[in-house]
Amino acid sequence: NILSEIFTNTGTISGVFSKKIEIEKPFIDIAEKFSHISGTTVLLSGGDFDCSRYHIMGTHPFLIFSGKGNQITIETDNSKVTFKSDPFFVLRELLKNFEIEVKNLPGPVSAGIFGYLSYDLKDHIEELPRTCVDDMSLPQIYFAVPSIILIKDKKKGETTILIPKRTVKGEEYEKDTFDRFMREIEKSSNREEKSDSTIKNYASNFTKDEYMEAITSIKNYIYAGDVYQVNLSQRFSTDYKGEPYSLFKALYKKNPAPFFAYIHAGDHYIVSTSPERFILKDGDDVESRPIKGTLTRGKTPVEDNINREALLSSKKDDAELSMIVDLIRNDIGKVCQTRSVVVTEHKRLEAYENVYHLISVIKGKMEAGKDSVDLIKAAFPGGSITGCPKIRAMEIIDELETVRRHIYTGSIGYISFHDTMDLSIAIRTATIYNDRLVFSVGGGIVYDSVPEDEFEETLHKGKTLIETIAGNKKNSAEESYAWMNGIFKPLENVHIPFSDPGLQYGYGFFETIRCVNADIRFLKEHIHRFNTTWGALFSSEPPDLSWDKIIKQLLSKNNLSDSITAIKILATFGNRETPPFQRNLIVSCRPYIHRLESIKKEGMTLDIYPYPRQTPLADHKTLNYLYYFLAGKWAKENGADEALILNPDGSISETNTANIFLIQNNTVVIPESNHVLPGIMETKIVKCLGEGKWNYNIIKKKLFPEDMFESDEVILSNSLMGAVPVINLKNREIESSGISKRINELLL
Repeated sequence: NILSEIFTNTGTISGVFSKKIEIEKPFIDIAEKFSHISGTTVLLSGGDFDCSRYHIMGTHPFLIFSGKGNQITIETDNSKVTFKSDPFFVLRELLKNFEIEVKNLPGPVSAGIFGYLSYDLKDHIEELPRTCVDDMSLPQIYFAVPSIILIKDKKKGETTILIPKRTVKGEEYEKDTFDRFMREIEKSSNREEKSDSTIKNYASNFTKDEYMEAITSIKNYIYAGDVYQVNLSQRFSTDYKGEPYSLFKALYKKNPAPFFAYIHAGDHYIVSTSPERFILKDGDDVESRPIKGTLTRGKTPVEDNINREALLSSKKDDAELSMIVDLIRNDIGKVCQTRSVVVTEHKRLEAYENVYHLISVIKGKMEAGKDSVDLIKAAFPGGSITGCPKIRAMEIIDELETVRRHIYTGSIGYISFHDTMDLSIAIRTATIYNDRLVFSVGGGIVYDSVPEDEFEETLHKGKTLIETIAGNKKNSAEESYAWMNGIFKPLENVHIPFSDPGLQYGYGFFETIRCVNADIRFLKEHIHRFNTTWGALFSSEPPDLSWDKIIKQLLSKNNLSDSITAIKILATFGNRETPPFQRNLIVSCRPYIHRLESIKKEGMTLDIYPYPRQTPLADHKTLNYLYYFLAGKWAKENGADEALILNPDGSISETNTANIFLIQNNTVVIPESNHVLPGIMETKIVKCLGEGKWNYNIIKKKLFPEDMFESDEVILSNSLMGAVPVINLKNREIESSGISKRINELLL
């Protein structure tokens, strides 16, 4: 019923308007004008391969279909509906509703859906374990239905615009689409390109040793007879604030593979440089082109030819490819006519920028009554990127890999409304989401695999993407370091054991210190508070360490000696109560941007957190910090910068990150609270105000939120931001006298 209502509003497609046009600019530049539109998909065919004939773009979608689990969302021009259903059922209904009876339509896709099937969609086809973490929380299926398709036939040199003739409730829809599209093509692009060509916080979900151990586990499974081959991958991630389409263009110019794809999927982007076709369908004709066998290109012509011949003569790669060819023949054979599935070409060698690949071509004829969805369900995910036998291989992948693959080894492309389909295997593919770029690389593991070689192969496969992100700058990766228990480690290698009560119960504490150009502010006071808490919580002597030297060495290690930084010293109890203790001591650093600069305000706005707090733990800066974290999160969700924390009697205590005090006439008033962390910066500020030219009286008494509106100034303070005025409480303005700025001139 829900789908019927949606399709009533979106109408049906009776035919396709097509027109050849002349475009002087390269297709990739024309497509860029539409790359900012949610739902736009660009499919480029790089190189001179026989599967690289068309450039295709779909844009201005009138329907977007996505799903995760059985939660389906369909967005149209004027509505967004979420409901429960099987994604393959919805996919089939979508294709049926817009099915076009017209024959001899121009181009490989004249009307259809563009998008992706994530690898994790396998769970809707087979009953498989789900022990990997889904840290991305992205759709498992995403398709957009464009109202405009642009195709360039590279062989003929022709460019064609295709516009589905959509009829909604008896009326033809968007008659002026062609004219509007041509005007958009002619417009100059005023979009600002964001670029960040360095790799920051670059990490893998495996260490080298862990990856090689996983390979050994696969070899043990092979020895035990569970499988013949398993595709294992590792996922890399890095900060990325660049323009996704700019990365897509740079990759295409560097290494134009046959199945380049760019998808603007609303809150995330997909950039793919895949060389591998999953399935091509044209009416009853089906084709798949699995890749198995990869070797790096040589640095010289002689070395290159040696590597070429080595791959062609490799018995291991020949066996892998033959095994996967048999698997795919069996998969597509489930929906193809008996004896129609044949291998038309085996072990073709194709050359790419960094690697050689071995490829086979498998063809078949669809059985009567079977459709594109049947074909996908029979063959998905592609056997070349799972292993053999497929189901057991996928179980082992789930066991050994730490995170869900999402788009990696899924499929990207189009499914038309006139019985054509072309989907690639999503390898060499990156997802850009919330200023983070992730991509995976892997390889097929067999009994003869050498773990070291397999690990190195994954690095070679990801080389083009990494070099392009980094702007071809060697050593551009910026690794962050922390000091832990006496040694400096990459931040990604700093781990607290699960058995440590610091992790299980928050049994630990921390200090946060401001540092300006390696000048550590109020270190003596911070360490005194640190040692006091150590004695109170750990009942043992605090560590005797040269904290200043540790911090300065850490700043130098992270190239932050000439910056304003936040230093964090953290201690956990460890899992021994008697000597020799196993405490965990960690010192980290990060660049610090002042709160007012980051929120672009003259002061802070507060809201009153509705859950009062009273705990003796508030006397210390413990790791049991969830209450304050949730309070700050609540404040932001309610449009405030900080949460005002109250005592059980409704009196003021502090905020989620700062001490608070009021200035009234010539008096500084500190809230009286049974349990509150004595602030280092608060103490410095109060001392400063009580002496010299200011000579304020200092008192402590119970304060209530209404008292804040009677003050000359309400000040928040912590060691990082110094003194910051409060300018608003629950949408009521509070006066500011400007004294905070004068305090910071002295103390910061």
